[in-house]
Amino acid sequence: MSNLYSIINGAIVSAQDATISISDLSIQRGYGIFDYFRFIHNQPVFLEEHLNRFYHSAKVMHLPVAQNRDELTAMILELQKRNNLPDSGIRITLTGGYSPDGYNIAQPNLLITQSAFTYNKDNFYKGIRVITYEHQRQLPQVKTIDYLKAIYLQPHIKEHHADDVLYYNQEEVTECPRANFFIVNSREEVITPGNHILRGITREKLLGMDAFRVKEGFIKTADLATAREAFITSTTKNILPVLEINGKPVGDGQPGPITTALFNQLFAFKEIY
Repeated sequence: MSNLYSIINGAIVSAQDATISISDLSIQRGYGIFDYFRFIHNQPVFLEEHLNRFYHSAKVMHLPVAQNRDELTAMILELQKRNNLPDSGIRITLTGGYSPDGYNIAQPNLLITQSAFTYNKDNFYKGIRVITYEHQRQLPQVKTIDYLKAIYLQPHIKEHHADDVLYYNQEEVTECPRANFFIVNSREEVITPGNHILRGITREKLLGMDAFRVKEGFIKTADLATAREAFITSTTKNILPVLEINGKPVGDGQPGPITTALFNQLFAFKEIY
């Protein structure tokens, strides 16, 4: 950590000295946004798509970004050069700023941090277990820093011997706290919720694959019991099979053929793993 650098409002500083004031709305009220993407073999993965989402989130949250897209990209590439981490994750955070009254938005603070990250392909074959929980995130279309419910539920998840939680709202399945959710139904259609979710970048890439019947649709909690396969997607997890929901196996409890084919297709699509 001591050898790494971060960026605060355009200034490159040692990561161990990267600080903001306690008056920032991100601390006072949990108000802010972020986005996260990866460098693999020194190449940014889906950078344009992540920047699109970052600027969209900022606009929805009434947070002006002082840097335009080219300036922000140049800062990210300079940080990558300084830190020299070929395989890593970059987090761009935009806060509510130093509010004089602790309630109204001020000039946002822009933070860019980087840490080493290497994807372990073996995790795909291990899969995960999830439990369902009724909850709807605020402003689900925005990648905010608010993970209150997800963190609050960690003891509950562990008590049920699960790895993550799958949210639903009035019997409509939505998403996991840090990932999008998919099922494969009896017609071998790959369905992902389209409402009240964050539209993940990996999710969008799967929706664009012509070789598979991947589409948005309505998933009811009752559909989970009959799903032949299930999986989640995210920037760090890529495609990860869901092998168990609420203590019951999905399909035969192993990564399914369609999930596996999509996983292999995604790797071929990125061409950098």
